[in-house]
Amino acid sequence: MSTNGSSESRCRAEVRATNSTCSPNDPSVAASIVSMTGGIFSNSLALFILVKSYHRIRLKSKASFVLFASGLVVTDLLGHLVNGSLVLFIYSSHKRWEAFDPGRILCSFFGASLVFFGLSPLFLGCAMAVERCVGVTRPLFHSTAVAPRHVKRLLGFTWVLAALVAGLPLILWRPYQVQHSRSWCFFREEEPRDWLDMLLPLVFSMLGLLALLLSVVCNTLTSGALLQSKLRRRHRCRGTSYHLEMIVQLLAIMLVSCVCWGPLLIYVIVLTTRTEDEPASFSLLLLLVRMATWNQILDPWVYILLRKAVLRKLYLVLHDGFWSSGPRSIRRCKCNILHSSVETRHSSTQPNEPCTRMGSMHPPDDTIKTIT
Repeated sequence: MSTNGSSESRCRAEVRATNSTCSPNDPSVAASIVSMTGGIFSNSLALFILVKSYHRIRLKSKASFVLFASGLVVTDLLGHLVNGSLVLFIYSSHKRWEAFDPGRILCSFFGASLVFFGLSPLFLGCAMAVERCVGVTRPLFHSTAVAPRHVKRLLGFTWVLAALVAGLPLILWRPYQVQHSRSWCFFREEEPRDWLDMLLPLVFSMLGLLALLLSVVCNTLTSGALLQSKLRRRHRCRGTSYHLEMIVQLLAIMLVSCVCWGPLLIYVIVLTTRTEDEPASFSLLLLLVRMATWNQILDPWVYILLRKAVLRKLYLVLHDGFWSSGPRSIRRCKCNILHSSVETRHSSTQPNEPCTRMGSMHPPDDTIKTIT
């Protein structure tokens, strides 16, 4: 109790001494508004595209992928709404936690919300990677064992697991703490700490890194299986095309998650396992948290930009730009000249011949020699 009292008195002194940092004109307020608005817009647009494509899907394997993707986009959308609203409320209240949250109830909810909406996209991305790996490497088992009801149960399980990790500090009476910038709440990273205060952020970071690692392994196996199937069968296959679309989206999701969340998860481990003599950079922690929030903004653009129609147009642009001027166009030109010459020859020799028989007749050898 004495520690809590001293920390509260120190926080009041900080608020009185640094009224400028609590001003609503803080640049962080504008950044939070822009991030919240962009996240809501992008996730709403991606959700509209996914719901529209879900009703047109007849393949069960692709329907399960779209269902996972819709759950991920809904989670990101709710994360922006809840966390963004809390941040704006804190800044509008001049960060005076003692005035609007004396019992630390809002701080506990804010910290649990950050952990839940942080782990849920990582768990869902991992579940999507595992589902695609099974669908590509074991298609028969996937078609019989994976049904829409199983996908919905797996979605619920990932959300329950993330909620359990987020609620552990409250269950174990280790509530979330207002951080150094007084604009957000997280695990206790300041002294004094015991082994339980160190265990909780380690569980958060290790589970997040494990989800990222499993996503990398499953996506690597899936990409290798698709590449091997493409090399084995040179012709274009429908199954390979829609598998290719999904694996491109999964690789993009994995890359965004690793770039946005990897530094934060690693730094939380470093910050938790440091000794008492080592200084802690809480400004860097806040910067990495803001970097992690961009994961919820970039995720929906994966489904907006990396759709099959967009990928097909990009492929045609690259194909026509780099390869159409080569030998294929020359062969196409020769074939057109040969076809027109054959039609002219037959029209002059047999004017009353029906058009249907002209298409089935073969050109004489002297015509081919002349054109060649």
